Amino acid sequence: MKVIKLIALLSFVFVLSCSEDRDDSPQPDSPNLIIKFKFDATQERLGNLGEPVSVATGNAAQSPSINRMSANYIEFAPTATTALGTGEIIFEGDETTTGGAQAINFQNANFAGHDETFLTIPLSQVSSGNYEWVRVSLAYQEGTIDILSNGQDITGTLASFVGYKSYITSFNLNGSTIEVNGNQAQGFWAFEALGFTTQGQAPEGATTVPNPLFNSSPIPQGSCVVTGQFENGLTVTGDETENIVVTLSFSINNSFEWTEVTTDGKYEPEIGEQVVDMGLRGLIPSVSN
Repeated sequence: MKVIKLIALLSFVFVLSCSEDRDDSPQPDSPNLIIKFKFDATQERLGNLGEPVSVATGNAAQSPSINRMSANYIEFAPTATTALGTGEIIFEGDETTTGGAQAINFQNANFAGHDETFLTIPLSQVSSGNYEWVRVSLAYQEGTIDILSNGQDITGTLASFVGYKSYITSFNLNGSTIEVNGNQAQGFWAFEALGFTTQGQAPEGATTVPNPLFNSSPIPQGSCVVTGQFENGLTVTGDETENIVVTLSFSINNSFEWTEVTTDGKYEPEIGEQVVDMGLRGLIPSVSN
């Protein structure tokens, strides 16, 4: 009997020891790559070649307040000569041919506002390497602008479809439903103020798309792929234990531009002032943990 009790006691001690030695604490999650958006009205205003530019003579402009934005493509490029599509593609949005030609499927788009997260993916899905540049194909912007209507200064909501082509069924603009049910070319826009809506189309090729790598890595006309350079590069080793956060800061410095009929710096569509540009005016990416 004593032998049986001794064996039972030793068995209990052995089990207890194994339980104490086993590490049941939660394991850390795998690190992620997090992409965030930022919109800066004080950031330098650039032209298509990535050079500083002023508002064109005969036009006026204002810096909108961006509520949300969508991108359809994000790529990290190792060097200035990396051709579009040959870098590390970390995001591609949904596309469709429902409207005829291939187009961005607006109904399935991802959105983010100022200082909000647009994309989170495991870092294990990103190839190890050093990246100097980021390319972002913009698809949609929504924000508020000021207009002059019947002598009154009012604020309205502007939806700008800046992607190469967008398939849209309908969308909600500040409580008003805009029905489209088809493809729309780059530069299609809709505006809502005081419950009234209107639509329009910016001229073909008028949307500014800053690309400082125009000479070494050109982009197709109308693609809306904005390019920006990391100040100190982005390095992915594959051994990260913490998240990497890439903040994409877009310039909205006088990014909404129109032709002036009355030279007063106020957008007055009722007298024939026409939207000519809604493109973002530059991209500065930064890296943090």
